[in-house]
Amino acid sequence: MTLFAMRLDAVRREAEGVCSFELGTVDGAPFPPFAAGAHVDLHLPNGLVRQYSLVGRPGAGSFVIGVKHEPEGRGGSAYLHQHMRVGAAIDVGAPRNNFPLAEDASHVVLVAGGIGVTPLAAMALRLRELRRSFEVHYAVQRRQQAAFLALLAGPELVLHVDEEQGRPLDVAGIVRGAAHDAHLYCCGPGGMLEAFEDAAAARPPAFVHVERFAPARTLRSGDAFTVEFARSAVRLLVAPDQTILSVARGAGIGVPSSCEQGLCGTCETRVLAGRPDHKDSFFTDEEKSGHASSMLICCSRSRDELLVLDL
Repeated sequence: MTLFAMRLDAVRREAEGVCSFELGTVDGAPFPPFAAGAHVDLHLPNGLVRQYSLVGRPGAGSFVIGVKHEPEGRGGSAYLHQHMRVGAAIDVGAPRNNFPLAEDASHVVLVAGGIGVTPLAAMALRLRELRRSFEVHYAVQRRQQAAFLALLAGPELVLHVDEEQGRPLDVAGIVRGAAHDAHLYCCGPGGMLEAFEDAAAARPPAFVHVERFAPARTLRSGDAFTVEFARSAVRLLVAPDQTILSVARGAGIGVPSSCEQGLCGTCETRVLAGRPDHKDSFFTDEEKSGHASSMLICCSRSRDELLVLDL
């Protein structure tokens, strides 16, 4: 895994509970390229690895991420907000993009909820730069929670404030009103994503795009099975309350990982034999139905008694 040595150059308050963190290279080296919708892995000084979408314009000469402080979260946002100071060193993974923008679309509809605006803000900047047709629907509970409005400002933006409107954003209405050949993007809380996917269920899957910050469903355990790590020549039992990833680590087999919730794809591993039971939110339903060549071992399991992996 390629890591870039970076430095925290600036921290800005963007909204209630939300700060942006601007990262620069320590030696002035050029930044790795990225496209709208990309994210990076931050290797925090306390050992945590967390993913954050890139907010800024590709080629701007810095990485900018937006982070909402989640005191009851998994620790990454709390560390950034409470402990990271300007000048601090941090290792950052190369940008990856599981949420690419269709730059040649006839029209793009961006639907954001809360901190889910971060990848969509980068998309809005890119679409405006390309002079493409698009619209942004951005929902927050209170006006003070709306972040990156300066980046989004323009005739394309429709800001929805729940407490002022007296109701949540009508996601289904937005989807119904979109042209049949429009590309639709959504990033936000689980309820918004469910409403979006339900409303867009009849549209071609290639025109509907979602980005999740939490699993689509609770990741449940399953039956025990045996996993064989082929390159390591090791066979081990995966108990109902264990993941393949944890068993691999226990055997001293190194596997890159990040979110460990089936979201990011970092731990994707090639399957040599056996049928994976996909429990992730990374692959589409269509990919899962015919996808036996690889799996995310942080959450997915096996449909067979023996699963052989290229590890």
